[in-house]
Amino acid sequence: MLYWLTLFSDGGDIFNLFRYITFRAGGAFLTALVFGFLFGQPLINVLRRRQGKGQPIRDDGPETHFAKAGTPTMGGLLIVGALVTSTLFWARLDNAYVWLVLFVTLGFALIGFADDLAKVSKGNVKGVPGRVRLALGFAIALVATLWAGYHHPDALQNQLALPVFKDVLLNMGVFFIPFAMFVIVGAANAVNLTDGLDGLAIMPVMIASATLGVIAYTVGRTDFTEYLGLHYVPGTGEILVFVAGLVGGGLGFLWYNAPPAAVFMGDTGSLALGGALGAIAVATKHELVLGIVGGLFVVEALSVIIQVLYFKRTGKRVFLMAPIHHHYEKKGWAEPQIVIRFWIIALILAIIGLATLKLR
Repeated sequence: MLYWLTLFSDGGDIFNLFRYITFRAGGAFLTALVFGFLFGQPLINVLRRRQGKGQPIRDDGPETHFAKAGTPTMGGLLIVGALVTSTLFWARLDNAYVWLVLFVTLGFALIGFADDLAKVSKGNVKGVPGRVRLALGFAIALVATLWAGYHHPDALQNQLALPVFKDVLLNMGVFFIPFAMFVIVGAANAVNLTDGLDGLAIMPVMIASATLGVIAYTVGRTDFTEYLGLHYVPGTGEILVFVAGLVGGGLGFLWYNAPPAAVFMGDTGSLALGGALGAIAVATKHELVLGIVGGLFVVEALSVIIQVLYFKRTGKRVFLMAPIHHHYEKKGWAEPQIVIRFWIIALILAIIGLATLKLR
Protein backbone atom coordinates (compact mmCIF):
# COMPACT_ATOMS: atom_id res chain seq x y z
CA MET A 1 0.00 0.00 0.00
CA LEU A 2 2.69 2.49 1.04
CA TYR A 3 4.59 1.67 -2.16
CA TRP A 4 2.15 3.87 -4.05
CA LEU A 5 3.61 6.90 -2.26
CA THR A 6 6.34 6.68 -4.89
CA LEU A 7 3.81 8.20 -7.31
CA PHE A 8 4.42 11.49 -5.51
CA SER A 9 8.21 11.17 -5.75
CA ASP A 10 10.43 13.11 -8.10
CA GLY A 11 13.33 10.77 -7.37
CA GLY A 12 15.04 12.94 -4.79
CA ASP A 13 12.65 13.05 -1.84
CA ILE A 14 11.69 10.81 1.07
CA PHE A 15 8.95 9.10 -0.96
CA ASN A 16 11.64 7.60 -3.16
CA LEU A 17 12.64 5.34 -0.26
CA PHE A 18 9.46 3.33 -0.77
CA ARG A 19 10.81 2.09 -4.10
CA TYR A 20 13.38 -0.03 -2.28
CA ILE A 21 12.37 -3.52 -1.17
CA THR A 22 14.90 -3.50 1.67
CA PHE A 23 13.46 -0.28 3.12
CA ARG A 24 9.93 -1.60 2.95
CA ALA A 25 11.06 -4.91 4.45
CA GLY A 26 12.45 -2.99 7.43
CA GLY A 27 9.15 -1.17 7.75
CA ALA A 28 7.23 -4.46 7.60
CA PHE A 29 9.43 -5.96 10.32
CA LEU A 30 8.91 -3.03 12.69
CA THR A 31 5.17 -2.86 11.96
CA ALA A 32 4.69 -6.55 12.70
CA LEU A 33 6.84 -6.35 15.83
CA VAL A 34 4.88 -3.40 17.22
CA PHE A 35 1.64 -5.17 16.29
CA GLY A 36 2.74 -8.18 18.33
CA PHE A 37 3.65 -6.10 21.37
CA LEU A 38 0.46 -4.03 21.21
CA PHE A 39 -2.05 -6.82 20.67
CA GLY A 40 -0.29 -9.80 22.26
CA GLN A 41 -1.53 -9.44 25.82
CA PRO A 42 -5.08 -8.32 24.88
CA LEU A 43 -5.37 -11.35 22.58
CA ILE A 44 -4.12 -13.69 25.31
CA ASN A 45 -6.69 -12.23 27.73
CA VAL A 46 -9.50 -12.80 25.22
CA LEU A 47 -8.36 -16.36 24.45
CA ARG A 48 -8.07 -17.17 28.15
CA ARG A 49 -11.62 -15.96 28.81
CA ARG A 50 -13.11 -17.73 25.80
CA GLN A 51 -11.28 -21.03 26.11
CA GLY A 52 -11.55 -21.70 29.81
CA LYS A 53 -9.38 -24.79 30.22
CA GLY A 54 -7.17 -23.82 27.29
CA GLN A 55 -5.51 -26.29 24.96
CA PRO A 56 -6.19 -29.95 25.86
CA ILE A 57 -3.09 -31.85 27.01
CA ARG A 58 -2.37 -35.38 25.74
CA ASP A 59 -2.82 -38.03 28.44
CA ASP A 60 0.05 -40.08 27.01
CA GLY A 61 2.42 -37.11 26.72
CA PRO A 62 5.42 -36.26 28.88
CA GLU A 63 4.47 -35.75 32.52
CA THR A 64 5.95 -32.24 32.55
CA HIS A 65 3.25 -31.09 30.12
CA PHE A 66 0.45 -31.55 32.65
CA ALA A 67 1.62 -28.38 34.37
CA LYS A 68 0.76 -26.48 31.16
CA ALA A 69 -2.94 -27.21 31.48
CA GLY A 70 -5.01 -24.07 31.15
CA THR A 71 -2.66 -22.33 28.72
CA PRO A 72 -4.71 -20.83 25.86
CA THR A 73 -4.07 -21.78 22.25
CA MET A 74 -4.69 -20.08 18.85
CA GLY A 75 -1.79 -17.68 19.51
CA GLY A 76 -1.01 -18.05 15.84
CA LEU A 77 -3.69 -15.41 15.27
CA LEU A 78 -1.19 -12.87 16.59
CA ILE A 79 1.51 -13.91 14.11
CA VAL A 80 -0.83 -14.14 11.15
CA GLY A 81 -2.46 -10.82 12.01
CA ALA A 82 0.92 -9.12 12.31
CA LEU A 83 2.37 -10.46 9.07
CA VAL A 84 -0.79 -9.87 7.03
CA THR A 85 -1.13 -6.29 8.31
CA SER A 86 2.52 -5.48 7.71
CA THR A 87 2.49 -7.07 4.26
CA LEU A 88 -0.59 -5.15 3.14
CA PHE A 89 1.00 -1.93 4.37
CA TRP A 90 4.49 -2.33 2.93
CA ALA A 91 4.43 -4.77 0.00
CA ARG A 92 3.58 -4.04 -3.61
CA LEU A 93 0.01 -5.20 -3.94
CA ASP A 94 0.33 -5.66 -7.69
CA ASN A 95 2.80 -8.52 -7.14
CA ALA A 96 1.36 -11.99 -7.78
CA TYR A 97 3.79 -13.77 -5.47
CA VAL A 98 2.78 -11.60 -2.50
CA TRP A 99 -0.84 -12.65 -2.94
CA LEU A 100 0.21 -16.26 -3.46
CA VAL A 101 1.98 -16.53 -0.09
CA LEU A 102 -0.82 -14.59 1.62
CA PHE A 103 -3.40 -16.95 0.12
CA VAL A 104 -1.57 -20.05 1.32
CA THR A 105 -0.88 -18.57 4.76
CA LEU A 106 -4.49 -17.54 5.35
CA GLY A 107 -5.85 -20.77 3.87
CA PHE A 108 -3.84 -22.97 6.20
CA ALA A 109 -4.53 -20.59 9.10
CA LEU A 110 -8.25 -21.19 8.61
CA ILE A 111 -7.72 -24.96 8.62
CA GLY A 112 -5.69 -24.68 11.80
CA PHE A 113 -8.22 -22.34 13.41
CA ALA A 114 -11.02 -24.83 12.74
CA ASP A 115 -8.90 -27.62 14.23
CA ASP A 116 -8.01 -25.59 17.34
CA LEU A 117 -11.62 -24.54 17.80
CA ALA A 118 -12.81 -28.15 17.59
CA LYS A 119 -10.23 -29.26 20.18
CA VAL A 120 -11.10 -26.49 22.62
CA SER A 121 -14.84 -26.97 22.16
CA LYS A 122 -14.67 -30.73 22.69
CA GLY A 123 -12.08 -30.50 25.45
CA ASN A 124 -9.86 -33.19 23.90
CA VAL A 125 -6.94 -33.47 21.48
CA LYS A 126 -9.11 -34.67 18.57
CA GLY A 127 -9.99 -31.82 16.26
CA VAL A 128 -10.84 -31.81 12.57
CA PRO A 129 -10.28 -35.31 11.08
CA GLY A 130 -6.85 -35.68 9.54
CA ARG A 131 -8.19 -36.65 6.12
CA VAL A 132 -10.29 -33.51 5.98
CA ARG A 133 -7.33 -31.35 6.93
CA LEU A 134 -5.15 -32.98 4.28
CA ALA A 135 -7.83 -32.68 1.59
CA LEU A 136 -8.28 -28.97 2.29
CA GLY A 137 -4.52 -28.47 2.44
CA PHE A 138 -3.96 -30.16 -0.91
CA ALA A 139 -6.75 -28.07 -2.45
CA ILE A 140 -5.02 -24.88 -1.31
CA ALA A 141 -1.66 -26.22 -2.48
CA LEU A 142 -3.10 -27.06 -5.92
CA VAL A 143 -4.31 -23.49 -6.42
CA ALA A 144 -0.96 -22.12 -5.22
CA THR A 145 1.05 -24.43 -7.47
CA LEU A 146 -0.95 -23.53 -10.57
CA TRP A 147 -0.75 -19.87 -9.56
CA ALA A 148 3.03 -19.99 -9.25
CA GLY A 149 3.43 -21.92 -12.49
CA TYR A 150 1.35 -19.39 -14.39
CA HIS A 151 3.61 -16.53 -13.30
CA HIS A 152 6.94 -18.35 -13.62
CA PRO A 153 8.99 -17.74 -16.78
CA ASP A 154 8.24 -20.32 -19.49
CA ALA A 155 11.71 -21.83 -19.14
CA LEU A 156 11.07 -22.66 -15.47
CA GLN A 157 7.55 -24.06 -15.65
CA ASN A 158 7.30 -27.67 -14.42
CA GLN A 159 11.06 -27.62 -13.84
CA LEU A 160 12.82 -28.69 -10.66
CA ALA A 161 15.96 -26.68 -9.96
CA LEU A 162 18.77 -28.74 -8.45
CA PRO A 163 20.88 -26.99 -5.80
CA VAL A 164 24.67 -26.81 -6.18
CA PHE A 165 24.52 -27.73 -9.90
CA LYS A 166 24.68 -24.67 -12.14
CA ASP A 167 21.89 -24.25 -14.71
CA VAL A 168 20.59 -27.77 -14.11
CA LEU A 169 16.84 -28.23 -14.39
CA LEU A 170 14.89 -31.46 -14.15
CA ASN A 171 11.78 -31.42 -16.32
CA MET A 172 9.09 -33.15 -14.27
CA GLY A 173 6.26 -32.35 -16.65
CA VAL A 174 2.81 -32.74 -15.09
CA PHE A 175 4.38 -34.53 -12.11
CA PHE A 176 5.76 -31.22 -10.88
CA ILE A 177 2.26 -30.19 -9.79
CA PRO A 178 1.75 -33.00 -7.23
CA PHE A 179 5.37 -32.61 -6.15
CA ALA A 180 4.95 -28.90 -5.42
CA MET A 181 1.64 -29.61 -3.67
CA PHE A 182 3.42 -32.13 -1.46
CA VAL A 183 6.13 -29.55 -0.64
CA ILE A 184 3.53 -27.05 0.60
CA VAL A 185 1.36 -29.53 2.51
CA GLY A 186 4.40 -31.38 3.85
CA ALA A 187 5.97 -28.17 5.13
CA ALA A 188 2.71 -27.15 6.83
CA ASN A 189 2.35 -30.46 8.65
CA ALA A 190 6.05 -30.75 9.50
CA VAL A 191 5.98 -27.41 11.30
CA ASN A 192 2.76 -28.50 12.99
CA LEU A 193 4.48 -31.62 14.34
CA THR A 194 7.44 -29.56 15.55
CA ASP A 195 5.22 -27.26 17.60
CA GLY A 196 5.28 -29.28 20.82
CA LEU A 197 7.43 -27.28 23.27
CA ASP A 198 7.42 -23.64 24.34
CA GLY A 199 9.28 -21.65 21.68
CA LEU A 200 10.42 -24.75 19.79
CA ALA A 201 8.72 -24.11 16.44
CA ILE A 202 8.65 -20.32 16.14
CA MET A 203 12.40 -19.66 16.16
CA PRO A 204 13.26 -22.30 13.50
CA VAL A 205 10.37 -20.93 11.43
CA MET A 206 11.82 -17.43 11.66
CA ILE A 207 15.29 -18.70 10.79
CA ALA A 208 14.01 -20.70 7.81
CA SER A 209 11.76 -17.90 6.57
CA ALA A 210 14.54 -15.31 6.84
CA THR A 211 16.79 -17.60 4.82
CA LEU A 212 14.10 -18.09 2.17
CA GLY A 213 13.54 -14.33 2.18
CA VAL A 214 17.18 -13.77 1.27
CA ILE A 215 16.85 -16.39 -1.46
CA ALA A 216 13.65 -14.76 -2.78
CA TYR A 217 15.35 -11.36 -2.92
CA THR A 218 18.39 -12.86 -4.63
CA VAL A 219 16.56 -14.81 -7.36
CA GLY A 220 14.43 -11.75 -8.04
CA ARG A 221 17.45 -9.71 -9.18
CA THR A 222 19.19 -10.30 -12.48
CA ASP A 223 22.55 -9.03 -11.23
CA PHE A 224 22.61 -11.47 -8.32
CA THR A 225 21.36 -14.44 -10.37
CA GLU A 226 23.93 -13.85 -13.10
CA TYR A 227 26.75 -13.62 -10.57
CA LEU A 228 25.66 -16.67 -8.57
CA GLY A 229 24.49 -18.78 -11.51
CA LEU A 230 20.91 -19.00 -10.23
CA HIS A 231 17.64 -19.10 -12.11
CA TYR A 232 16.04 -15.67 -12.37
CA VAL A 233 12.44 -15.53 -11.15
CA PRO A 234 11.21 -11.95 -11.70
CA GLY A 235 9.03 -10.51 -8.96
CA THR A 236 10.01 -12.83 -6.12
CA GLY A 237 12.09 -10.15 -4.40
CA GLU A 238 8.88 -8.69 -3.02
CA ILE A 239 8.46 -11.82 -0.87
CA LEU A 240 11.20 -10.37 1.36
CA VAL A 241 8.64 -7.86 2.65
CA PHE A 242 6.27 -10.69 3.61
CA VAL A 243 9.11 -12.58 5.30
CA ALA A 244 10.13 -9.50 7.27
CA GLY A 245 6.58 -9.24 8.57
CA LEU A 246 6.67 -12.92 9.51
CA VAL A 247 9.91 -12.52 11.44
CA GLY A 248 8.65 -9.39 13.22
CA GLY A 249 5.36 -11.06 14.10
CA GLY A 250 7.23 -14.17 15.20
CA LEU A 251 9.41 -12.19 17.59
CA GLY A 252 6.33 -10.48 19.01
CA PHE A 253 4.76 -13.88 19.56
CA LEU A 254 7.94 -15.36 21.07
CA TRP A 255 7.80 -12.63 23.72
CA TYR A 256 4.72 -14.41 25.09
CA ASN A 257 5.57 -17.95 23.99
CA ALA A 258 9.00 -18.14 25.62
CA PRO A 259 9.09 -20.69 28.47
CA PRO A 260 6.85 -20.80 30.35
CA ALA A 261 4.45 -19.98 27.53
CA ALA A 262 1.55 -17.62 28.19
CA VAL A 263 -0.05 -18.81 24.93
CA PHE A 264 0.43 -21.63 22.45
CA MET A 265 0.70 -21.09 18.71
CA GLY A 266 -1.78 -23.84 17.99
CA ASP A 267 -2.51 -25.30 14.58
CA THR A 268 -3.68 -21.82 13.59
CA GLY A 269 -0.08 -20.67 13.57
CA SER A 270 1.91 -23.80 12.82
CA LEU A 271 -0.04 -24.82 9.72
CA ALA A 272 -0.09 -21.24 8.42
CA LEU A 273 3.65 -20.70 8.90
CA GLY A 274 4.61 -24.08 7.49
CA GLY A 275 2.40 -23.52 4.48
CA ALA A 276 4.03 -20.13 3.96
CA LEU A 277 7.50 -21.71 3.91
CA GLY A 278 6.37 -24.24 1.32
CA ALA A 279 4.75 -21.57 -0.83
CA ILE A 280 7.88 -19.41 -0.80
CA ALA A 281 10.00 -22.40 -1.80
CA VAL A 282 7.69 -23.17 -4.74
CA ALA A 283 7.51 -19.51 -5.80
CA THR A 284 11.32 -19.15 -5.82
CA LYS A 285 11.99 -22.58 -7.40
CA HIS A 286 13.95 -23.68 -4.33
CA GLU A 287 11.83 -26.63 -3.24
CA LEU A 288 14.83 -28.89 -2.55
CA VAL A 289 16.69 -26.18 -0.66
CA LEU A 290 13.69 -25.94 1.68
CA GLY A 291 14.47 -29.54 2.68
CA ILE A 292 17.89 -28.33 3.86
CA VAL A 293 16.87 -25.01 5.39
CA GLY A 294 13.89 -26.64 7.08
CA GLY A 295 15.77 -29.84 7.85
CA LEU A 296 14.71 -29.71 11.50
CA PHE A 297 11.06 -29.93 10.44
CA VAL A 298 11.91 -32.79 8.09
CA VAL A 299 13.51 -34.75 10.92
CA GLU A 300 10.52 -34.14 13.19
CA ALA A 301 8.12 -35.39 10.52
CA LEU A 302 10.29 -38.40 9.65
CA SER A 303 10.48 -39.40 13.31
CA VAL A 304 6.69 -39.69 13.39
CA ILE A 305 6.54 -41.63 10.11
CA ILE A 306 9.27 -44.03 11.21
CA GLN A 307 7.65 -44.55 14.59
CA VAL A 308 4.23 -45.33 13.12
CA LEU A 309 5.47 -47.64 10.36
CA TYR A 310 7.86 -49.54 12.63
CA PHE A 311 5.25 -49.96 15.34
CA LYS A 312 2.67 -51.29 12.86
CA ARG A 313 5.21 -53.77 11.52
CA THR A 314 6.85 -54.98 14.74
CA GLY A 315 4.74 -53.72 17.65
CA LYS A 316 7.84 -51.96 18.97
CA ARG A 317 8.96 -48.33 19.02
CA VAL A 318 12.12 -46.78 17.61
CA PHE A 319 11.78 -43.67 19.79
CA LEU A 320 10.56 -43.41 23.36
CA MET A 321 7.96 -41.02 21.96
CA ALA A 322 7.44 -39.19 18.68
CA PRO A 323 7.92 -36.50 17.43
CA ILE A 324 11.59 -36.70 18.29
CA HIS A 325 11.63 -33.72 20.69
CA HIS A 326 9.42 -35.80 23.02
CA HIS A 327 11.95 -38.63 22.78
CA TYR A 328 14.56 -36.38 24.36
CA GLU A 329 12.07 -35.25 27.00
CA LYS A 330 11.55 -38.89 27.93
CA LYS A 331 15.33 -39.29 28.15
CA GLY A 332 15.42 -36.58 30.79
CA TRP A 333 16.47 -33.51 28.81
CA ALA A 334 15.04 -30.28 30.20
CA GLU A 335 12.64 -28.45 27.89
CA PRO A 336 14.80 -25.30 27.51
CA GLN A 337 17.78 -27.53 26.73
CA ILE A 338 15.92 -29.23 23.88
CA VAL A 339 14.54 -25.97 22.52
CA ILE A 340 17.86 -24.11 22.42
CA ARG A 341 19.73 -27.05 20.91
CA PHE A 342 17.09 -27.41 18.22
CA TRP A 343 17.39 -23.67 17.52
CA ILE A 344 21.13 -24.14 17.03
CA ILE A 345 20.52 -27.01 14.61
CA ALA A 346 18.02 -24.89 12.68
CA LEU A 347 20.57 -22.09 12.36
CA ILE A 348 23.29 -24.45 11.14
CA LEU A 349 20.96 -25.92 8.51
CA ALA A 350 19.96 -22.43 7.37
CA ILE A 351 23.62 -21.51 6.83
CA ILE A 352 24.13 -24.70 4.83
CA GLY A 353 21.06 -23.86 2.76
CA LEU A 354 22.39 -20.38 2.02
CA ALA A 355 25.74 -21.85 1.05
CA THR A 356 24.08 -23.72 -1.81
CA LEU A 357 23.56 -20.36 -3.53
CA LYS A 358 27.31 -19.94 -3.96
CA LEU A 359 28.32 -23.58 -4.41
CA ARG A 360 27.77 -23.88 -8.14
